[in-house]
Parts: sequence; structure tokens; C-alpha cells
Amino acid sequence: MRSYFLIICAAAILASCEDKKTPSQNSTLAEPEVKETVQPDTVTRDNTKVEKVLEAEKKTPEREGPAIVQEEFIPFMMKYHEEHDENRVRIKTRFGNIDVELYRDTPLHRANFLYMVNNDYYDGTFFHRVADGFVIQGGNSDTPDTNKKRFKIGDYLIPSEFDAGHKHVRGALSAAKYAEQNVSKASSPYEFFIVQSERGAHHLDNDHTVFGRVISGMDVVDRINKVPVDQSEWPLTNIHIEMEVLE
Repeated sequence: MRSYFLIICAAAILASCEDKKTPSQNSTLAEPEVKETVQPDTVTRDNTKVEKVLEAEKKTPEREGPAIVQEEFIPFMMKYHEEHDENRVRIKTRFGNIDVELYRDTPLHRANFLYMVNNDYYDGTFFHRVADGFVIQGGNSDTPDTNKKRFKIGDYLIPSEFDAGHKHVRGALSAAKYAEQNVSKASSPYEFFIVQSERGAHHLDNDHTVFGRVISGMDVVDRINKVPVDQSEWPLTNIHIEMEVLE
């Protein structure tokens, strides 16, 4: 049975493509118990051991928790954007391949998508939402592995990049966004959709960020768009995704 959380992720009205955000949990630490004063140790110490301890304290500890946090997202992704020239990604499904080109004038979305592909996030996810004559949406699944990957990568938002001016024409690659408390229309880092409609989906312009386009495989998009789905637009047979960077 699919969890309530993932059904909410997949379901969205035709006016939007959304990704439900899971709030992070905060924890507090109790104050340490005050114990009686311990007298200084007067035994001669091994200086070698002391030096090793001091040296260890100088080292920067490894980050505990997600790889990316909101405060570091923009500098992290801008650096990733500058260091990676790859611009094409192949989305592999049992229906065939869909090749997409990423726009360089949406650097945060481009870098984030490449980061996800290079870190194998999308492998094992699905095209989990199919809206007939509208879009196909991917980047989620009903397996625990996807949630584990999200926890490891981080819980953050991508600022919108509407200034680039890309529109939701047929074949547009665009970012889903969280449904709640998202006045800035920031994007989900994990889910994306491809516009299938011949007329485009221009009611989504300046509501979702378009950051790429399909350059090969729209026939595959059309075939996926016709699969049988349940009431939440989740395909009755899962459509698994694998991705690889082409160049």
C-alpha cells in the first residue's frame, strides 16, 4: 500500500505540479548533569598522545546530516554549475529513451538536476504521475529507498528562475514545486515534469521554472502519457526511471 505521504506527492490538480515537502524534525539536548569537581590529574602524561588529540581537534569534523542545507544551496550549486559543462541527460524507461537539454541560463536548476543524476538519485524512481494530454511527472516512488536518498541529500528549495523567460511549450522540462507555504514559487529539488500537450501548458508560465527541453524521445513521452492510471494519476504499472549524463 502506498503511504499517505507519497500519494499526496503524486496527486495534483491540472493547474499545478507539486511536490509535498516533509518538514524536518528538530531535537533538543538536555543540560548535562553537574557533578562534583574532579581534582586535576597530576600523573605525567604521554606528550605524543596529547599532540595527537590536539591535532585531531584542529581537523574539520565531517558534516552530520544532509549533504546540502538551504543556507549553503546557492554557492554550492553555482560552483557545481561552473565545474560541470555537461548539458544533456538521458532518461531511460521501458518505453524508450528521452533525451533532454538543460538550459544554462537557469543555472541553479541545471546544476541541481545534474547533481541528482550524478548522485544516482533518479535511478529507481518512477514517472509517478501521468496526466492525460497534459504532463508526465517523475522523480518520486513508493519505495523507502527514495525517502532515504532525499534525507541524505537534503531538505531545501530552489529559488525560481523565471527571468530566463522559458515557457511551458510541448516538450518543456520544468520543476515541480511544494504545495504549501511557497509564496515565492520555489522549486522542489527532486521532482520534474515534461509537458506533453500539443498546446503547451502556458498557465504554468511564471509559476514553475522551465529549465530544459526534450530534444529526442517525444514519442516516448506520448506513449507514457497514455498508460492507465489510478485516481491519483499514478500509473497502474510503475514506470521506472534511470538517468545518465550524456555530455
